Amino acid sequence: MNRRQFLLAAWFAFAALAAGACAADTVLYEKASRYGDIIVTEDESGLRTLRFEKGGARQSVVKPGDPDYLELPYTRVALAGLALCAEPRRVLIVGLGGGTLAMFLHRHYPQAVIDVVDIDADVVQAARRFFGFREDERLRAHVADGREFIEKTALPYDAVFLDAFGANSVPPHLTTIEFLRAVRRAVTPGGIVIGNVWGRYANSLYDSMTRTYREAFAAVAVVDVRDSGNKIVLALPRRQPLDRAGLAALARRTSAAHHFPFDAGELIDYGYERSAGSAAEGRVLTDANPKQP
Repeated sequence: MNRRQFLLAAWFAFAALAAGACAADTVLYEKASRYGDIIVTEDESGLRTLRFEKGGARQSVVKPGDPDYLELPYTRVALAGLALCAEPRRVLIVGLGGGTLAMFLHRHYPQAVIDVVDIDADVVQAARRFFGFREDERLRAHVADGREFIEKTALPYDAVFLDAFGANSVPPHLTTIEFLRAVRRAVTPGGIVIGNVWGRYANSLYDSMTRTYREAFAAVAVVDVRDSGNKIVLALPRRQPLDRAGLAALARRTSAAHHFPFDAGELIDYGYERSAGSAAEGRVLTDANPKQP
């Protein structure tokens, strides 16, 4: 068994365990929406989980009444990316899920205007009903296709989080060079784009996705997520040195200044990857052919 086969076997074993755990939880809500299944469960400790298929990956995990609780490791690493922008005044999140990321940002950046876009109105309703997602004058949910929303954006954002997933992957039209160029136009010169993707072991398009980011942006780094299959892509519309020590120091200061319940610098120290891959790996994904690895 080679390394890739071993990792795949380990992943499927983990997925089977997760499916068993899901089966033991109480199902609070289940609906077949226009875009797929929506399943909300609650475990014995009160944690609520959103999935988009039975036994599928956890899209969001929320501890009701505690917006600081971040069960999924990738969310903490994604937040570490805020070290690469000045105090964000406007934030965009593509992909609501249960609203975990949005509610955390709203708590720790109370002066920021946060727009969250999700294509599925039923996901937005589930987030409101089961996960404590609440809107106000600074936190707004929009039911729309994330790409169309970005392409029509008039005012740029300081931070853009790309966290839209279907049951198994990022929707193809949110991976292409045309889309990422639109994202670059929608971010301020001093801003940051933070993308969540699956790594190589579960994602045959990983190298192509990261290569496409490198084609669209002036500087790109990747951070591996501990105990997870996720990778966080940090993309800048400007040239800026992205070394491990410097980024970790910035992340540590940012998490301390905004009272994060974790040390973001430690996450960068652990997972920082010097390069997103060589130019020879993968190919540039386009609207004409977004799926072929």
